[in-house]
Amino acid sequence: MYIWMIGIGHNNGVYYGRTWEELKDVCDRLITHFDLHDGRRLVIYVHNLAYEFQFMRKHFDWSESPFSIDERKPIKAVTADGIEFRDSYMLSGMSLNMLAKNLVKHTVKKMVGDLDYTKPRHHKTPLTAAEMGYCNNDIEVLTAYIDEQLTQYGGNIAAIPATNTGRVRERMQQRCLYGQGKKQDRSKYNKYRKIMDDLTMTPEVYEQAKRTFMGGFTHANARHVGKVLNNVSSVDFTSSYPSVMLSEKFPMSRFKPVVINTLDELHHYCNNFAVMMDIKLFNVEPRIEQENYLSASKCRDHKGMVENNGRVEAADELTISITEIDYWIISKCYKWEEMEVANAKIAHKNYLPKPIIETVLEMYQKKTELKDVAGMEAEYLLEKGMLNSTYGMCVTDPVKDDSLYEDGEWFKEPADLQESIDRYNGDKKRVLYYPWGVWITAYARRNLWTGILEMGNDYVYSDTDSLKILNYENHKAYFKKFDDGIVKKMEAMCDFYKLDKALLSPKTIKGVTKLIGVWDYEGTYEKFKTLGAKRYLQCEKGKLKLTVAGLSKQNGLNYMMQQANNDVDKVFTLFDDELYIPAECTGKMTHTYQDDDYKYQCTDYLGVTETEEPLSGVHLEPCEFTLSLSQQFMTFLDNLKSGRLYKGTARA
Repeated sequence: MYIWMIGIGHNNGVYYGRTWEELKDVCDRLITHFDLHDGRRLVIYVHNLAYEFQFMRKHFDWSESPFSIDERKPIKAVTADGIEFRDSYMLSGMSLNMLAKNLVKHTVKKMVGDLDYTKPRHHKTPLTAAEMGYCNNDIEVLTAYIDEQLTQYGGNIAAIPATNTGRVRERMQQRCLYGQGKKQDRSKYNKYRKIMDDLTMTPEVYEQAKRTFMGGFTHANARHVGKVLNNVSSVDFTSSYPSVMLSEKFPMSRFKPVVINTLDELHHYCNNFAVMMDIKLFNVEPRIEQENYLSASKCRDHKGMVENNGRVEAADELTISITEIDYWIISKCYKWEEMEVANAKIAHKNYLPKPIIETVLEMYQKKTELKDVAGMEAEYLLEKGMLNSTYGMCVTDPVKDDSLYEDGEWFKEPADLQESIDRYNGDKKRVLYYPWGVWITAYARRNLWTGILEMGNDYVYSDTDSLKILNYENHKAYFKKFDDGIVKKMEAMCDFYKLDKALLSPKTIKGVTKLIGVWDYEGTYEKFKTLGAKRYLQCEKGKLKLTVAGLSKQNGLNYMMQQANNDVDKVFTLFDDELYIPAECTGKMTHTYQDDDYKYQCTDYLGVTETEEPLSGVHLEPCEFTLSLSQQFMTFLDNLKSGRLYKGTARA
């Protein structure tokens, strides 16, 4: 501890101190002044509570285990005396810097660079006016944001949700259970409850749905990995997940088991029902060159597997849980000698309930109409975030271990499967069904794969809802055909629910029509190079952009530019296997948790030594970064180049 600051309301001044004792004294004064207790709480927002809680947790008595999304990740913690700490980062989903830029009625600019965090400090280290201004500014940004949140929620701080996703859940629940009005409409409630009562799961159905669930498809064409390509175009879907929620049909009944003995029976069920099944394939080989679909991590009981950077190129045998949508993709890109089907379950399919469709359309319309509107940046980001969260809500896991904090220790309490499923099925406020999320991602992968299949070796890279491709002009007919097809699907849904089709294509402030779900051409890069999933470098109009999982985009690029003397061609050469970036240049920090209290001498950057006795904390240290391709992937690439993939011991 060398500085703490607290703002009580907006424009009421910022209070600060240098020690834990001073902070606790202020909290005691607040408790007395407001007569706080467990039923009368004072909310204090902390930006990134998970980090700060590790420092403060032993300084307060907690009335209960903090509400946490995971171990060491509390988003709400209540003291025995009635102070409720909440996480404003989880509420906003933005850094303080972004938060400052997106304030609506207040203007507070986040200061950057006025506090050097690398300097050792303690509670006696003097802080300059600039440093104090930086600390003060952080509080002003946060109090301004919470003031705007209070305005949005009618001055009722209890109504502000804990997380950004909570906003979407509340809006969805309101629309589904009570309609658009503020008054509860029991007829709507009863009608929707009937739907939810029909959409329940047994533990077995849940476990199979969880096995079957796969996220977005992100991968690179191995034949282009490591090469500098020219004129690579980027295309992506307009709101991929929300659009499949509008255009496709989903499980709308309970799953029931069926026995599938023949290929004709399999095709009948896949063409007419939502299907979950476990399939075992023998002597699997690729039909196409450019990409492999199956995720090696989702396969079990496999033998003789050839891996392509986490994807299955070939195998002697494997078992995997899939939907009928996955089966369609697998049949397009693999061939096999024999298949066994087990644990098949089917459900009737239909469009998602009308209130959910209406909510998605409403969010998409607001997001489109608010984009680039001066003064509405925060509202735009809010609607965009809410739209993107609609899918995440559907696939929220109903069976999750509890992360608890008691007696100064974190621990996991395993979830009781039957109890969790019973609670999920009986939840009177539930408006979603877990399998919907499983099918949303499956449909989105299918849509992406229609492009991968069409592009052949012009396909370079994919990431969930986007493609990087060569020879864009040669594929325009495909893009038009796909767009026409998805529009017809969404229009059929509008006819089914008697909705205005104009809702599918709202206009921006500039009068540009934005049709949901279609391919959008983003531009063409002069140069592009990928080293695998979440690893690529692009140059568009002379400007470089780096994407590498686990590395700051700008820091990594700055280092390479410096090493290459700003020569773009040399940067592309540097971007390769075993690229090394020293710790001081990565922007990455290693977290080390200190859980025990201890006493030590701290010498600050001015040479002054003081005794410090932290009870717990987090040590942050810059860490280096090495971009290395796995030996398994390197072997695959070597075998690919030499044509040895299926000869001799290559498959073993």
